[in-house]
Amino acid sequence: MASVPFDQLDGFIWMNGEFVKWADAKIHVLTHGLHYASAVFEGERAYGGEIFKLTEHTERLHESARILGFTIPYSVAEIEDACRTLLKKQGFADAYVRPIAWRGSEMMGVSAQHNRINCAIAIWQWPSYFDPEQKRKGIRLDIAEYRRPDPRTAPSRSKAAGLYMICTLSKHAAEAKGYADALMLDWRGQVAEATGANIFFVKDGVLHTPTPDCFLDGITRRTVIDLARRRGYEIVERAIMPEELAGFDECFLTGTAAEVTPVSEVGPYRFDVGETSLTLMNDYVAEVRPRHAVAAE
Repeated sequence: MASVPFDQLDGFIWMNGEFVKWADAKIHVLTHGLHYASAVFEGERAYGGEIFKLTEHTERLHESARILGFTIPYSVAEIEDACRTLLKKQGFADAYVRPIAWRGSEMMGVSAQHNRINCAIAIWQWPSYFDPEQKRKGIRLDIAEYRRPDPRTAPSRSKAAGLYMICTLSKHAAEAKGYADALMLDWRGQVAEATGANIFFVKDGVLHTPTPDCFLDGITRRTVIDLARRRGYEIVERAIMPEELAGFDECFLTGTAAEVTPVSEVGPYRFDVGETSLTLMNDYVAEVRPRHAVAAE
């Protein structure tokens, strides 16, 4: 699958209320979302034929659009129904789900208040975001040059396409150096997140994670915090400075694509792939699998 360009995959894409053939799901080159990043999206995963926390993701999609100043013309229930129907139509049990909404091509310029708001959903198979062998050993992170911006300068609570430009640049730079990903600081110099995942650290059995005041409070992040509390772990959300990384025992990432991924290095800092990271990784796998699928296994 990795060798096939994404525009040449098979199946269907739900687009503005209709199921169209994958190859026919096209937009014009003068689409506002392409030129001015007026687009919001979600990343979701299906496990055993069920999309994990679909409602939370769909509600966040609507909220992201509201923050960017537009209204998606399909309700939460309509988008959820389209996601579930498309998953069955694609014939996948385990898959990645990508809803996206954007301003169209009716007006071209910074101002586009009368442009049509489009919405589409694509579903494909994407087994693991990071190389499975790297994941077992703990992935290596570079420290990114670019930083998460002050929320007074960007709509940081929206899962907006434009906010990922610096993520792509940072991940490319990290991969060029042999790393799997990069840790991003925020505009204050505090630890923020990886390019597409939240980050946790462990010290003496206590979990420490940055306060999400200028980046997304991820749905997977919240899920893992809940799992950790069920285990009796203490969780501390706070400002974390980069020099503190020398004092932590473990580190791991959380995200829909990353799931729970142990980290062995962040720049000059080293971490163990320890019991807490592995416990929460296994707990997350058990949490996302449908109950009937776990019972059948």
